[in-house]
Amino acid sequence: MAIQKVANQLKLNVDRSSPVPLYHQVVQGIEAAIHGGILPPGSRLDNEIDLAAQLNLSRPTMRKAMDELVRSGLLVRKRGVGTQVVSSQVRRPLELSSLYDDLSNNGSKPTTEVLSFSHDEADPATRQALELPDGAKVYHFTRLRKVGGKPLALMENWVRDDITPLDEALLGSQGLYGILRNGGVNFRLASQRIGAMIANDYQATLLETTPGSALVTMERTAVDDTGRQVETGHHVYRADSYSFEMTLVQR
Repeated sequence: MAIQKVANQLKLNVDRSSPVPLYHQVVQGIEAAIHGGILPPGSRLDNEIDLAAQLNLSRPTMRKAMDELVRSGLLVRKRGVGTQVVSSQVRRPLELSSLYDDLSNNGSKPTTEVLSFSHDEADPATRQALELPDGAKVYHFTRLRKVGGKPLALMENWVRDDITPLDEALLGSQGLYGILRNGGVNFRLASQRIGAMIANDYQATLLETTPGSALVTMERTAVDDTGRQVETGHHVYRADSYSFEMTLVQR
């Protein structure tokens, strides 16, 4: 979409009598256009000077608006390309569900590549997390989850082996929680920690991003209705494509 047409097509109107700051009015207008599909992923906004002139705004005001949209993850600046609308994020509610289930329920068609798989004696950290006795074995595997052919998540999990048999073919075709539910697990609760990190070379290559780019991290241990620690996992997600959503309630 040419920048010369953006202000008209987005119906951006700046109200100088409004108590809302001018830059924030621009932010709100572009946000609404992105969420409403008027500006689809990949749309270019490549000339702040022209857009500022259309709206009769100063260049610093327009730059502040664009900077805010970049910080919020809706726009990205690329050298030699300009400013673009980023791909739509996967927004995942904080519930006891799997990524595969959430994506499928939202109409996406996730695919999974199993990068490694083993069935070995659990190490001390895994025995502690899953409350297993010495000598117990677990399934240990790493998967790459994609949506629309684009890598989204790199997932490493350890699952106790006294529930249901697991193999690479099964994990490549179904979500882990679906497999475990079919094996008789009734998930009850989970302990979960969300954080952030920067991508190393290995993660960046698999997730098709650059080393040092932002990743969302999630660690979880899930418990069933009998009190068993069923599985534990460490996952990383592309921060430009993924976020968690939550509702906060005052107690």
